[in-house]
Amino acid sequence: MPSAAERTRTLVQSTCSAVLLVPGLERAGSDQLMPLSRTVGPDGDLFLEFPAGSPAVRAATHAQDDELAAVLEITDVAPVAVPHRIRGRARVCGWLTSVPGMAGPGRMLLRLETGEAYVEDLWGAETVEPEELRDAAADPLVAHEAELLQHLHAAHGDRLETLCGLLGERAARTAAPPFVVPVALDRLGLRVRFFERQGPCFDARFEFPEPVRDVVELRHAMRTLFDAAAH
Repeated sequence: MPSAAERTRTLVQSTCSAVLLVPGLERAGSDQLMPLSRTVGPDGDLFLEFPAGSPAVRAATHAQDDELAAVLEITDVAPVAVPHRIRGRARVCGWLTSVPGMAGPGRMLLRLETGEAYVEDLWGAETVEPEELRDAAADPLVAHEAELLQHLHAAHGDRLETLCGLLGERAARTAAPPFVVPVALDRLGLRVRFFERQGPCFDARFEFPEPVRDVVELRHAMRTLFDAAAH
């Protein structure tokens, strides 16, 4: 399974919605505290871009002794319509400072020095140390996952239903064919949610024969998975 640090870094570098929580700015609208962009620096710190006049920029600019505590909270929502759509949340806690002259016109770059991170998702809940976040790599499919899942859901529902054949003993207790929705995809495998005709929904994870590095390798892995389900 992906490590907690990998999952956290993937969420940071994804297009998931994020909001910066800063003490004293509770009254600011959440839309004013959403970074325009976010990246991870070589030391594991986060660089967040905001409009130059935003409350977060003003707070960081006037902070003294680099002691402005802040939390970046990320919410991961499945890109396809499905019950229980929130897939996870991540929090990166640290200290906020401004980085003058490093952003485009009308924008300001803020640095969140990572003190601790925490992720709670479909894999479980874990704490991530700054060094772990620094050394982790985001999943190579992060930029394509939403589009790929939406394509699978819209164009390959029949093939997704065949995955029921890989459920083993669980398949014998599942009304055939169940309604199937893809909910997560990464370099190691595909997670789908099965909705039985009568009974609760459940998730199943299908691992690839080996980790994929890009979309080309993913296509081969998916063909292998569907071929195994068909036979």
